Amino acid sequence: MKLILASNSPRRKQLLSALVRDIVVEPSAFKEEGAALPARETALAFACGKAEEVFARRNTDAVLGADTVVALGDRILGKPKDKADAARMLRALSGKMHTVYTGVCLLTPTLRLTDAVETRVYFRPLEEELIGAYVESGLPLDKAGAYGIQDGYPLVERYEGSFTNVVGLPMERVTALLREAALI
Repeated sequence: MKLILASNSPRRKQLLSALVRDIVVEPSAFKEEGAALPARETALAFACGKAEEVFARRNTDAVLGADTVVALGDRILGKPKDKADAARMLRALSGKMHTVYTGVCLLTPTLRLTDAVETRVYFRPLEEELIGAYVESGLPLDKAGAYGIQDGYPLVERYEGSFTNVVGLPMERVTALLREAALI
């Protein structure tokens, strides 16, 4: 049985490749829209939607879907539409605590394992110069909440929970799910 990653995220592929040698990347055509759920449930619903869409084609393999959501209070911050949107999100996060949820869904011919992991992230107060330089780098444009904790910019003061969860795949939990499914 092959492990299929239902994502085109280079970060998820890199993280998972450190654990599983032979993974197949098959991005899902699932549309991440229309969820009027709290952030944790949104992340889980989107992760399952992605996994289910790929599993419908690859139902003799194991399929892992994941989705990361950044929540500032009750507001979900998705991927920015453009540079101005990225700068707006970074200003909103500046000096505040927010929560990152990553939903994971592992489907096999005999199992359905799901979970959502939570990490609290505390941003330092951000100067306009830093926001501008980071946005101009292009790095925040494909990331939920308009930032990557791994990008090397001094945005985060501290975090509580899983670092890899904030990157996009909570490896501690994914490892446990893969063990439960006897895939590692």
